[in-house]
Amino acid sequence: MEVISLWRIIAMNFPKRLLKIRKQQGFTQQSLADAVSMHVNQIKKYEAGTAQPTLGAMIKLAQTLHVSLDALVFEEGDRGPDDDLRLQFEAISRMSDEDKKIIKALLDGMIIKHQTQQMVSNLSG
Repeated sequence: MEVISLWRIIAMNFPKRLLKIRKQQGFTQQSLADAVSMHVNQIKKYEAGTAQPTLGAMIKLAQTLHVSLDALVFEEGDRGPDDDLRLQFEAISRMSDEDKKIIKALLDGMIIKHQTQQMVSNLSG
């Protein structure tokens, strides 16, 4: 996923995810604002999508709501690997540290290759 599109996803998903999780956790806008030392208007702006949080603000919110940063941005299952990859990751988790490093390097290389191809495609298209 490109960095640019990631920020678009955050901007689109964060407001509704924050609202949903806040309500699930039983927080009011005011009680959440108090818990993270923010003004309630800031929470209202985040939920309305009229302001984007800093990384620091997102970390505070995630910690207070007892969720991961991913949970504030993505629906459950949106970021997880498909079943085939999940099985492969489970197999890799049982390998030696040295083998894991090699596989990680291969994956990093493939991801960089894909991102480069996407950037070139976006520039030329």
